[in-house]
Amino acid sequence: MKNILIALWLAGGLASFAAAAETVSPERKLQELGLALPAPAAVIANYVPAVRSGRLVFLAGQIARGPDGKIIAGRIGRDMTEAEGANTARLCALQLLAALKAEIGELSRVTRIVRVGGFVNCTPEFGAQPKVVNGASDLFVAVFGERGRHARASVGVASLPGGAPVEIELVAEVAD
Repeated sequence: MKNILIALWLAGGLASFAAAAETVSPERKLQELGLALPAPAAVIANYVPAVRSGRLVFLAGQIARGPDGKIIAGRIGRDMTEAEGANTARLCALQLLAALKAEIGELSRVTRIVRVGGFVNCTPEFGAQPKVVNGASDLFVAVFGERGRHARASVGVASLPGGAPVEIELVAEVAD
């Protein structure tokens, strides 16, 4: 692989190689990663899953659910490790992508993941909230490439709905 990349670079094709990687549809990229989008989660209070304003789509925060549909619960630093928290954030990101796809039809319409907000239910001494939220951020970059890089906040909180360890919210820009 290294020799192929060097050859492409020498031929001036590395930029086109990277551009070709960016043209794979997000749905196809999810398949390549061995991931499937879950059914969009039902709302649990007085809000809507997504609101559009111009080309921006604001998605309500998502908390992770297990295969049985039940909320995954626990406090990071007490009941869960940092790595388990990051995996939970990744599940939240998949649920956000499912909600986004339900709103816009095809994920290929996403021109940019603009902002991610991450809330981490953790013990007072836990300080690796950004590493936990990386579980979501890394997935967005894996699926969208450079379009998946975003501004972000990662904060620790005392509790989340249903005792969830992580909640992730998202703002995406979409093509008209």
